[in-house]
Amino acid sequence: MSPRFTILLPTHDRAEVVGYAIRSTLAQTDPDFELLVVGDGCTDGTADVVASFGDPRIRWFDFDKAPGFVYANRNRALAEARGDLIGFIAHDDLLLPDHLEIIGPAFDDDRVEWAYTRPLWMDDEGRAVPFAVDLRRASEFRRFLTEVNSVPASCIVHRRACLEAYSYWPEEIPASGDWELWRRILGPSDGANLAYVPIPTTIHFRAAWRSGRGWGPPPLDLWLDAAAGATDGGAATQPTAAEDRLIQAITWGRIEADPVGWPARLRAEARETIDRIAWETGLELSR
Repeated sequence: MSPRFTILLPTHDRAEVVGYAIRSTLAQTDPDFELLVVGDGCTDGTADVVASFGDPRIRWFDFDKAPGFVYANRNRALAEARGDLIGFIAHDDLLLPDHLEIIGPAFDDDRVEWAYTRPLWMDDEGRAVPFAVDLRRASEFRRFLTEVNSVPASCIVHRRACLEAYSYWPEEIPASGDWELWRRILGPSDGANLAYVPIPTTIHFRAAWRSGRGWGPPPLDLWLDAAAGATDGGAATQPTAAEDRLIQAITWGRIEADPVGWPARLRAEARETIDRIAWETGLELSR
């Protein structure tokens, strides 16, 4: 029997973090999925990390390096996907345990081809920033199509049928292939085929190749400052410097220790952060 979900995890030489991404996927409260780990010319210990899990839901694709951001290799793996719904996780991101459980019901509506949950970005100091990205609003949708991709791929699930209807990942471009694919899916219907679940269900971290504070869409740097003052410490304020550990390791440890309570506290802090940003924005506008 085919699984309902196929989760695609492309990776290149990030053995130190990819295991946490895999753990967060295997910990889903909805177990009806397969996980396709797509190695893009990995030269480190990634294959050993994947093999260490021994879970039959994992399928390992050990491909030679493809040009750019592994789009050709993603397509080779997706051609073998068995799920009706396609989800994603970056090798340095984490899924909260109920990600599939929360986003799955969006597809009970046959009109929905593409759905996403509220983006939640976390910096190296553990500050979590929820993005208020509601693509159901015409102005935000237009900006998404023409100016900036503000939704990390880990937040997104789409129907497998979209690959045949709108084409696979674009192999002819060097970067932003996810954004191009999303626009192909959403553009023809002017967004009538999307669904938004305004609950954070994934955590998006800074990619290793990005530096500085400009590693996300604007106004991430300003919102990081707001997040720092939104709460007096808590689930989203995680000390890292003293522990000298990867932020993914620290965050996964907290999720694993309290898979229900910790995500609930993180979401509560996300709501407080949005309220803080709204309050400070209102004050600034009033001036």
